[in-house]
Amino acid sequence: MTGGALARRVAQRSSGRVATLEDVARLAGVSIATASKALNGRTHVSAATRAAVLEAAARLSYSPNALAQGLRAVRTGIVGLLTSDLEGRLSIPILMGAEDAFGVGRTSVLLCDARGDSIREARHLETLLSRRVDGLIVVGARPDPRPSIGRDLPVPVVYAYAPSEDPDDLSLVSDNVSGGRMAISHLIEVGRRSIAHISGDPSYGAAQDRAAGALAELTEQGLELAGGRVYFGSWSESWGRSATRMLLSHTRDIDAIFAGSDQIARGVIDALHRAGLDVPGDVAVIGFDNWEIFTTSSPPPLSSIDMNLETLGRVAAERLSAALGGDLRKGVESLPCRLVPRESTTSA
Repeated sequence: MTGGALARRVAQRSSGRVATLEDVARLAGVSIATASKALNGRTHVSAATRAAVLEAAARLSYSPNALAQGLRAVRTGIVGLLTSDLEGRLSIPILMGAEDAFGVGRTSVLLCDARGDSIREARHLETLLSRRVDGLIVVGARPDPRPSIGRDLPVPVVYAYAPSEDPDDLSLVSDNVSGGRMAISHLIEVGRRSIAHISGDPSYGAAQDRAAGALAELTEQGLELAGGRVYFGSWSESWGRSATRMLLSHTRDIDAIFAGSDQIARGVIDALHRAGLDVPGDVAVIGFDNWEIFTTSSPPPLSSIDMNLETLGRVAAERLSAALGGDLRKGVESLPCRLVPRESTTSA
């Protein structure tokens, strides 16, 4: 298609509305990030690309939003953290990591909880932009792709924990596959060979990823999954108890259980105790999330895989700072989890 034809098509699509940065990028044949850099005089853009973007903007009569211009021109030292995490279990450690990275007194993080409501989220977004924040960190309620809050925003955005559905956004996630492998590897290292896996809601990508990692590690070590299948259910102690009873009715030939969450693991330990089995003497148990309310109060204290949420927040802040300097990235970055061993897998 010729440049003139493409311009007419873009103009037709834009008919009745103000041209957006996305329209300019499409006409110039570049990414939105590149178009933004070119229009704002940032580095790492060739002269030819800058000229193409400027020409496209002129042909579409593109005028950057006045608020966006003000936000780019003046730093306020405020970053918005927009979350849908009702309990704060995810957003608080991410917030702490971000604040550590930004440094005391240099940048403040303003937390807004959308409570899982898209309308409330849109209002919070409007409020944060009106506060002239320098950038945004978006934290989802579950580790599955979520809708993007938009491409043509006046500030850079980084998604943490829950990735954006838009591949042009930058998303940071915990590597649940390697976390699953890590859990099985630890159980094997402490001498376990007949390992079962009880997890939560199978509609969660995290449940599938943790199971995939566990199965991959078992296969690599020449072992089969005890019980013959992954026991998927819900993220609850009651499911941990029920699934463990089902597992024990099927086979007693198990010496370890990898639970897909710490809540499930607590139920698993309770059911094992009721069945007269010692933890970790007869059956070792490891959970996932390293949620302190469950891990430290469990009898015995629970080994767990930590998602490194503070690190996720720290890296999100670093990526946001880089974006403010013109280094706009996109795609999904997976950050490693870490093992936190306790008495449920290794005797005191």
